[in-house]
Amino acid sequence: MNSTLLDRYLQVRRHTAELVAPLSEEDMVVQSMPDASPAKWHMAHTTWFFETFLLAAYAPDYREFDPAFAYLFNSYYEALGPRQPRPQRGLLTRPPLARVWAYRAHVDEHMGRLLLEAPLNAELMARVELGLAHEQQHQELLLMDLLHLFSLSPLKPAYDQHWPAESAGRHGRFIPMQGGLIELGHAGDGFAFDNEGPRHTCYLQSFEISDRLVSNGEWLAFIEANGYRRAELWLADGWALSQAEQWQAPLYWQRLDGHWQAMTLRGLQTLDLDAPVTHISYYEAAAYATWADARLPSEAEWEHAAGSGLLEQLDDAAWQWTQSAYGAYPGFRPAASAIGEYNGKFMVSQMVLRGGASVTPAGHSRPSYRNFFYPAQRWMFSGLRLARDAGAVHAEAVHTEAVGRVDTPDGEFARDVIAGLSATQKRLSPKYLYDASGSELFKAICRTPEYYPTRAEIKLLKRIAPQLAAQIPAGAALIEFGSGASEKTRLLLDAAPQLAAYLPIDISESALRQAVTQLRRDYPRLEIAPQVADFSQLSRLCLATGAQARVGFFPGSTLGNFTPAESVQFLRSVRTLLGPNARFIVGVDMLKDIATLEAAYDDAEGITARFNKNLLVRINRELRGDFDPDAFDHLAQWNPQENCMEMYLVSRHEQHVQAAGQRFAFKRGERLHTECSHKYSVESFNQLAAEAGWQLGRYWLSPAPQVGLFILEN
Repeated sequence: MNSTLLDRYLQVRRHTAELVAPLSEEDMVVQSMPDASPAKWHMAHTTWFFETFLLAAYAPDYREFDPAFAYLFNSYYEALGPRQPRPQRGLLTRPPLARVWAYRAHVDEHMGRLLLEAPLNAELMARVELGLAHEQQHQELLLMDLLHLFSLSPLKPAYDQHWPAESAGRHGRFIPMQGGLIELGHAGDGFAFDNEGPRHTCYLQSFEISDRLVSNGEWLAFIEANGYRRAELWLADGWALSQAEQWQAPLYWQRLDGHWQAMTLRGLQTLDLDAPVTHISYYEAAAYATWADARLPSEAEWEHAAGSGLLEQLDDAAWQWTQSAYGAYPGFRPAASAIGEYNGKFMVSQMVLRGGASVTPAGHSRPSYRNFFYPAQRWMFSGLRLARDAGAVHAEAVHTEAVGRVDTPDGEFARDVIAGLSATQKRLSPKYLYDASGSELFKAICRTPEYYPTRAEIKLLKRIAPQLAAQIPAGAALIEFGSGASEKTRLLLDAAPQLAAYLPIDISESALRQAVTQLRRDYPRLEIAPQVADFSQLSRLCLATGAQARVGFFPGSTLGNFTPAESVQFLRSVRTLLGPNARFIVGVDMLKDIATLEAAYDDAEGITARFNKNLLVRINRELRGDFDPDAFDHLAQWNPQENCMEMYLVSRHEQHVQAAGQRFAFKRGERLHTECSHKYSVESFNQLAAEAGWQLGRYWLSPAPQVGLFILEN
């Protein structure tokens, strides 16, 4: 028994040394904020714990390594005397790191003797177990603090380029849980912190809980729906804090060149949409839950559900906020000694988190573990798992980006899903592919080597921008349909200083606001009048501008997503909207070899497949669906009769699914049509434009693989 416990002790202590191995001495002395501590302090404090609570108490001949360390490395134990103020731990340039290593070696040597020679009574063994669990807590804290420190560096350094990526996967499904009397708290003979007991009985109403954590992609939908700007979603204290500190995303997210990235222990990384969202406060978690027509689980619900074996990402992804305030269980009594200050004194003003995180040492967590933080804190690896009351009517949200409201299941998305899945040939509009997650995935598609249209069109625009600008009258207004980040538009704005106004139209209010803010900074003399709208519903638009001439702009080959009849109707609507003597600049994809086309819509990395399947994830999230995306295959194929690429989701087996309160059957091999992308020749596009009343003016084609830019004249 003695040697086994010593082996465990040495293993835990070695792990701390392994964690700091990638660090420089400079890394180990800096304190990035009052809540964090330097790595050197963590190493010394955990050593002080063993020295103070074990060697001083159980090794009669032990002499402390350095009397000053009792002041320097005590954390919060009032009974043991004064201590270095927590916000000033980063000022401890002395003792030097070498002396801290010597301190650890000294204590480890004497702990080895104690564990091999002393009789291991129950009290001593309990303190050793507490010391080991305490060091594991600081191993997790050390990584949290280092991430915060490195996030503040303009270099955005990696702690470890090979640190494992966050666990990703499908989005969660709600699992029903039966209520009734349950037992809560630690059971058994294994180690647990004092706040995990006593075990006691409590009553739960029946409830539902998600089997997985909320993902980054789902959080992006919250951002796109103006979640950080809607006071009605937030608790009052959280709203005040989020406004004061200008929260716009989780702590380590940042948007660079139109793409979301996140600071991780591997350095700055492209945001993984399928990984769990982390580094959010309780206030943010509660606001998201309200927006999602759900709530946070209580800690009793969480522990009860954890015991069912049905939950995934239980303790290896992110600590999960609960709606439970951190307090004592019935019958709790802290220990009478200084050890009693370990947990009990913090049972006020904090909220409970359950589970464990990717930085939690293996074997450290358990279902009864009660972590706790203040509701405003964000630097820890904190995420959320949704819950909701059983039997309640949920407004399964279509979070409309255009106006920041919530549609009930009888909204447009629900109606279209019901109609599309009830049809003999199942189909849905491709516009529903572009929720926040879908939009991010499409950006990733544009970066794949196979997907040529975006790169080819940008190169073409750069080459012909002066010629396009020559077609724009002085004092004209440029109206762009589906403007997004307005990145391509800048090429035209730079080439055509004679423009008097720019009217971007987009369904995403957040994307539009961000783009307009940057454009107004870069083009201060240009009138910019954005409109949040669906450009497929042009009759609702009001183009209020003093400019007499109007030029439409529709790059990106989006026209190809319409059916031929829809394309003609759209072109007619634009012609009416722009008025007489208008010009319309349209980008389309040209006919080319089938191999190039099919590769562009079925890339080797599988990003297009994820983009396509994200439609099912969106239905699950917003319309209470139960699709299993893995039960469908992505299919992209050329339709020679229609001259278009078609995308489908193909059912891998016979199955029944639910969405928007309806039940739908899929046969094995049955297809759900999600997108078509028509390709054109100059002749076929000219014919399409003529049907809508336009005349073809000039046009330009890129080198192979060809895309085209056409000027239509009214």
